[in-house]
Amino acid sequence: MAKQQFQLYAATASGLEALAGQELRDLGYKVRVDNGRIYFEGDMTDILRANIWLRSADRIKIILKTFKATTFDDIFDTVTAMDWDQLLPMDAKFPVNGRSKNSKLFSVPDIQAVTKKAIVNQMAGAYHRKSRFPETGALFSLEIALNKDEATLTLDTTGDSLFKRGYRQEKGEAPLKENFAAALIMLTNWHTDMPFVDPMCGSGTLPIEAALMARNIAPGINRHFSCENWHPDNLKASNELKEEAKTKQNDDVVDITGCDIDGSMIDIAKLNANGAGVLHDITFKQVAVKDFKTDKEDGVIIVNPPYGKRMGDQKSVRKLYEQMGHVFKPLTTWSKYILTADLEFETFYGQKATKRRKLYNGALRTDYFQFWASHRKN
Repeated sequence: MAKQQFQLYAATASGLEALAGQELRDLGYKVRVDNGRIYFEGDMTDILRANIWLRSADRIKIILKTFKATTFDDIFDTVTAMDWDQLLPMDAKFPVNGRSKNSKLFSVPDIQAVTKKAIVNQMAGAYHRKSRFPETGALFSLEIALNKDEATLTLDTTGDSLFKRGYRQEKGEAPLKENFAAALIMLTNWHTDMPFVDPMCGSGTLPIEAALMARNIAPGINRHFSCENWHPDNLKASNELKEEAKTKQNDDVVDITGCDIDGSMIDIAKLNANGAGVLHDITFKQVAVKDFKTDKEDGVIIVNPPYGKRMGDQKSVRKLYEQMGHVFKPLTTWSKYILTADLEFETFYGQKATKRRKLYNGALRTDYFQFWASHRKN
């Protein structure tokens, strides 16, 4: 499979497509950006490189086939006609997931069953055996998605979502996903020579992702991907790409701080930073937001405060927003970026945002309130 060219896409959360698109362009690929997907082409080396380097994406998928499907026969005949034995070894584990939207075929269990049956049918003929396969080998996770009677058959190369970097030892309550934290940083005007502060860092995700960016450490360098197990050549190529990635890391001195009122969260954040290899790049402090002070200038603050949904008490959360307003207001050379699901945030913070951006933190609608430094352009 090494040199075969594939149609690919990087899946992303809604609203982050432009970021992942730019990341792929920076890696040298031509891309087409669509809702939740960034399309590009490449071979197995490109698939591995994208998995290792993309910070804001969820996963990389191979598009195996796109076809019209208004009947189950359409699915069965098209899927049976594909060369599955060229893709799946005899012991492959190949679960089939399904989705359907605005299509004549709407029963997802039936769509999945027919697709699976068609694959088994073709493999049984090619491998000269009865229709049962052991499925004890490498994982080839397939999906058939129908939208307006068009079926897209894809193969997931990633395995666990790309937000699972492999450094998280422990997590606090409602932690940010790592790729979402990376995206929040990319949406700011922060450059790695500027001070960076997260005054409510919880388990440390934002400062850790900032440090990984600053040091140019590939986010997927310490984890495995499904496609590594498909062929020994893939694992060899992946190890070579990870070794190459290590040579691109730098030892730049960075100014990154993570604070939290809870000392036990600071301990967890340090554990996670150590797992990511950036503990020495981050200063962690136990301090409440209301007591936060800095003499530094021209920095960036990013904060993911409680939303009132997870603390239960909206009143205490809005009091916290008020405190943030008092503490951050004098820091006129700093840009501040605050993510919350409380859409009345500005009222309690006491200032109108320069810009608001709608984002989804998982399924939750949030706004990213941006307060730009008075003398800086974003």
